[in-house]
Amino acid sequence: MRRVIVLVLDGCGAGAAPDAAQFGDGPGVATVKNVWDHVGGFSAPNLERLGFLAACGIGEAPQGCYGRLREISQGKDSVTGHWEMMGIISSEPFPTYPNGFPAELIDPYVRETGREILGNKPASGTAIIEELGAESMATGKPIVYTSADSVFQIAAHEDVIPIEELYEMCRIARRLCVAPHNVQRVIARPFLGEPGNFTRTERRKDFPLIAPPNLVDEIGSVFGIGVIPELFDGRGFLPVRRTQSNPEHAKMLLNEAMPSDARFIFANFEDFDMLYGHRSNPEGFAKCLEEFDVTLGQVLDALTPGDLLIITADHGNDPTDTSTDHTREYVPVVMYEDGIAPKKLGDIEGMTAIGATVAEHLGLKWDMGHSLFDC
Repeated sequence: MRRVIVLVLDGCGAGAAPDAAQFGDGPGVATVKNVWDHVGGFSAPNLERLGFLAACGIGEAPQGCYGRLREISQGKDSVTGHWEMMGIISSEPFPTYPNGFPAELIDPYVRETGREILGNKPASGTAIIEELGAESMATGKPIVYTSADSVFQIAAHEDVIPIEELYEMCRIARRLCVAPHNVQRVIARPFLGEPGNFTRTERRKDFPLIAPPNLVDEIGSVFGIGVIPELFDGRGFLPVRRTQSNPEHAKMLLNEAMPSDARFIFANFEDFDMLYGHRSNPEGFAKCLEEFDVTLGQVLDALTPGDLLIITADHGNDPTDTSTDHTREYVPVVMYEDGIAPKKLGDIEGMTAIGATVAEHLGLKWDMGHSLFDC
């Protein structure tokens, strides 16, 4: 059976895109290379031999096909990145709120949820919970905040606002967030603990805009791991449980997805971005890459004849720059199949190349993007 496994290393950018300045990023952003330089190198022999590190500007690749993809869509986030991979070009930027959400959005939200809010400003998730978590617990008011991305995030202590109520509050926000406030994602951010010792739980849930028709619809019965099914509202994906961390994703990939009969396995490993990029922690980022490299070795051992493995990223999140936001970068891409000749692919226009390659390998007719086989 011919199948494709696409592994997305969330936030692992490969150098500033030509239009980085338009997204508020400097020419020096280069997530994986800057992490490498900052920590003095790290050990990732599988990523190295397949060319992932070479695609990021680190050394050469003795094996595999490698290059970089330039995002066409107007964004630098997981939704626009994954959507573009599957053939959806977001030509208009989604709205962002550097001064917080306007009353015309917040007022109906408060009326419909029945709860006043705290925050309403751009913030780091961990920082705003530390700042407002105690008041939120005392008053029962959820914390509403955003970031440089198009997100409406709602944080609440699970012992104060039960998780199902938090999800319903997110559904209300999703229904209210229509043009011109068509925020790309509403995100539930539950937390636990006491003041001074809050931790976000693994019951985060994303409520994105409904995806337009895309390659997932054409394939169907896709085995999605991590946040990916949520980014497409579950349409076209097998009903599998939501995993919430790199170790959980790895376990599902190796123990459930790869032994399955799914023709397309689509996995996102978000700890690089969520735990280290957004927290400006290059040391943790490097360690996370080393840990993923062990998983990658197990994936390579589990490949069967007819399998095509693609490793890429959805955007950058340079933990060495001055911001905690995503960065507008090229993304690395490597393609590996038993017997494939090593090749430097260079810089390729459009993350649509991922979908085009998946379709070609599976024998599907698809006219969005140019296959990596043709580069």
